[in-house]
Amino acid sequence: MPIQVLINLFIAFLWMFLQDEWSVLSFFSGYLVGLLVLFSLRRFFPTSFYPKKLFAFLNLFLLFIQESISSSIDIIREVIRPKINVTPGIFRMETDLEGDLEITLLALLLTLTPGSVVMEVSPDNKVFYLHALNLPESKNAVFQSQVRYEKAIKEVTR
Repeated sequence: MPIQVLINLFIAFLWMFLQDEWSVLSFFSGYLVGLLVLFSLRRFFPTSFYPKKLFAFLNLFLLFIQESISSSIDIIREVIRPKINVTPGIFRMETDLEGDLEITLLALLLTLTPGSVVMEVSPDNKVFYLHALNLPESKNAVFQSQVRYEKAIKEVTR
């Protein structure tokens, strides 16, 4: 993927320098021409066409922002209640992700789920132990988040 980005930037700069006037618009048009060239030559590269990964990364980032905002709102609701009614607990969650990057990303993103913290990861990286602020509700929220995060992480890393 990095070689595709560099080739695309090279084509964009080359296009811009060959124009009569250097501008952001000529660079952008050269970038689009570079995308077309790379798309037509995509079968000669060992990795997939890089804008696909770029959009997957953007999707993961937007999911992160959405979960961050919703978890902040849920924790604020829990904190400003006059009487705190929580049932904390620890539960186990299995994953099918592989590799240190995927496991670390999932652990960090699950910590954002309202009222949950990843306490430990098993030595084989297949089981997470999480602490939940309000066990029945938090556990369900974590499992729902896990499905969305795992899908987005797989799209970015694989």
